[in-house]
Amino acid sequence: MRAEMNTRSMDQIVLTRTGDRPDLLQLRRAVQPEARRGQVVVRVEAAGVSFAEVQLLRGLHPFPPRMPAVPGYDLVGRITAVGPRVDHWKPGDRVAAMPRTGAWQEYVAVPASGLARVPEDIPAATAVALVCNGVTAWQMLHRRARVRPGGTVLVQGAGGGVGSLLTAMAVRHGIRVIGTSSPAKHDALRAMGAEPVDYRGDDVAAAVRELAPDGVDAVFDHLGGRSLDTGWSLLAPGGTLVSFDSSVEGYEPGQWFRPHLPAMRRVMGWKLRRMLGRTGDRRATMYYVRPGDAYREDLEAMFKLVRTGELRPEIAGTYPLVKAADAVTELMNRRTVGKLVLLP
Repeated sequence: MRAEMNTRSMDQIVLTRTGDRPDLLQLRRAVQPEARRGQVVVRVEAAGVSFAEVQLLRGLHPFPPRMPAVPGYDLVGRITAVGPRVDHWKPGDRVAAMPRTGAWQEYVAVPASGLARVPEDIPAATAVALVCNGVTAWQMLHRRARVRPGGTVLVQGAGGGVGSLLTAMAVRHGIRVIGTSSPAKHDALRAMGAEPVDYRGDDVAAAVRELAPDGVDAVFDHLGGRSLDTGWSLLAPGGTLVSFDSSVEGYEPGQWFRPHLPAMRRVMGWKLRRMLGRTGDRRATMYYVRPGDAYREDLEAMFKLVRTGELRPEIAGTYPLVKAADAVTELMNRRTVGKLVLLP
């Protein structure tokens, strides 16, 4: 069915300008979107809160939208209308999507081509924890690094939304996990089966080498910059470093792409050295989650693990849409373990 013209209103969170203050995120009333060609309209059940929104708020997102903008990278919800040229989807279907922006509102129009199906028996907050973070963790571990059972990995930020899932998946796969975090999260990491290291310690590399003197088989790094140098130095021969984000700490608002350049330069340099046979068979790669057949396949695999109890995503907290600024504040304070979720 086609979406019909309507003037029904909805709530959304809007960012009109960048800065370093979560209170810049404002609640606003808007007209519900319509499903245009190739699109569906989804009634949002849950939307994720991630550092992509912190980057957007601070004007440090590598691909910023025009202002005013509705943040929100990922969502789970139910289709209410479909536009022309949409096959295989109908109103009532429960779906996941990664619009990258726009999820922090009650209704959102998204391309049908990027949708994935969500089982009815998976709670919305649990499901949305897997939509971006879960697939990121799964694909980095199983498709990029391909670490085998018995291996050892270093997870930077093991208490975060991606890090906590990556830790859980690796432990389930029989992989030893050394995870960095603040000391306040160490008990939670131990409960996941990881060996914690204080990321604020004087010498993180020395602490990791003490635990893994022969090096690690993979490093998963969301910090970028000098942290990548540390990770590279800790790799065993044949190991893989996966860079999947860059910290924006210390950068001024508006320097949108600058925080991400050091990671790109480093990874490209290591790729060139590998081509010349000068890395001891170590390799470096950058990861960015994308929709597609592999994405849907991996998300479905994780839903099956949730059903059997083999995977339990950590939900750090849930907030109503009107409290989006509070959720972002909590994330920026780095006190949480797992995924923060908005429930419109």
